[in-house]
Amino acid sequence: MTTTRSHDADVTVVGAGPAGSCAALQLARAGRQVILVERGPFPGSKNMYGGVVYPRILDELIPSWWETAPVQRWVVRRSTMILSETGALTVDYRNPAWGAPPYNGATAYRPDFDNWLAQQAVDAGATLVTSTTVTGLLHDAGGRVNGVRTDRPDGDLTAPIVIACDGGNSFLAKEAGLYPHTDPANFTLGVKETLALPKHVIDERFNVRDDHGVDIEILGGTSGVNGGGFVYTNLDTVSIGAVLKLPKLAAQSKRPEEIIAGLKSHPAIAPLVEGGEVKEYSAHVIPEAGLSMMPTMVADGLLVAGDAAAMCLAAGIWLEGVNFAMASGMYAAQAAHDALARNDVSTRGLGSYTDCLNATFVLRDHKKLRKIPGLVLSDRVQQKYPGFVTGVVDRVFRVDNPSPKPGLRRIVHEERKKAGIRLVDLLKDGWTGMRGFG
Repeated sequence: MTTTRSHDADVTVVGAGPAGSCAALQLARAGRQVILVERGPFPGSKNMYGGVVYPRILDELIPSWWETAPVQRWVVRRSTMILSETGALTVDYRNPAWGAPPYNGATAYRPDFDNWLAQQAVDAGATLVTSTTVTGLLHDAGGRVNGVRTDRPDGDLTAPIVIACDGGNSFLAKEAGLYPHTDPANFTLGVKETLALPKHVIDERFNVRDDHGVDIEILGGTSGVNGGGFVYTNLDTVSIGAVLKLPKLAAQSKRPEEIIAGLKSHPAIAPLVEGGEVKEYSAHVIPEAGLSMMPTMVADGLLVAGDAAAMCLAAGIWLEGVNFAMASGMYAAQAAHDALARNDVSTRGLGSYTDCLNATFVLRDHKKLRKIPGLVLSDRVQQKYPGFVTGVVDRVFRVDNPSPKPGLRRIVHEERKKAGIRLVDLLKDGWTGMRGFG
């Protein structure tokens, strides 16, 4: 299972994020010589992250991962909040069982989490090369990918297979002609502030204790820019931020930090973050269009995984990415190992990768929810529905004695008209949502 003399490794993995590190770990455990190349000084150093991790896929790769993973808090409360200008409707679910093994989700700092995950690969035998930027692909005489170029003198790294895990704006996938979907409408800008607060204050405000935490996802409150917001509890910080659709952000005058300031001042959010000291501000481009923007993931000698393959599910209720990245890295490693064993690293020889993606939750979830990202980020849902929904709830619970209570049908009709939502559009959106979530 060792590499031939003509190559530096069996596989070169570009990017030591969750996808790349899981790929390198899987390959190293299979006895393959693998080089994991990271642009930053250490894995995770260049990442911003809000962030909730759903590490269920790690049960297979790193049993009892929770005993060593650098987790901030275990998420036991999951809330979805719809904000109008001053109102808020929140659906809040709490399950204490999520705070015990095997856990459901956790907040984590990506620099810590990514560094830990990459170290698992190194401990298994992978070679980690940091502070190195991959600048392009190498090809053999037949045009097959045969390694990568780097910014280091004499830094070319040859390998029969390259796994591109180089992020949402994958230069390697683009260079290989696999990623034509560069429409700005397919991307959002994620912006985040990390606010320092004492642990006991966070516990009191979010009604948790010990190492339990809260994940709040928000529709509305982004100053008219299509997108969404989030609030996550870490041990002694709170992450608050927004994901903002690029064309809408560019078409108005507010800067991202002003939009976060507006979110922080909303009556439903302000009491949670009041007094927090800003410790970090960061931004990151996110591929949001799901299945419709995914590149071709296999070429001769090349596999694409993680954010580089646009595996980010932004479907309102479900906002996931790290779990898809880890799974795709594992499956890419499995396909690479099998292709090397057969001595066939062609597109056909590596085709088991897409077969595995199609057979598992990675692409099955994306296919099931393929229309939801477009629905959630649409002008109607973003600009009209928050006011409509909170308006209905406000009138249901508002007491206007001595006037008699209006019927729910009348309230919905009047608030729909007030919001400018046609009945046909309401029914169409409901049908799209039911088909996606059903």
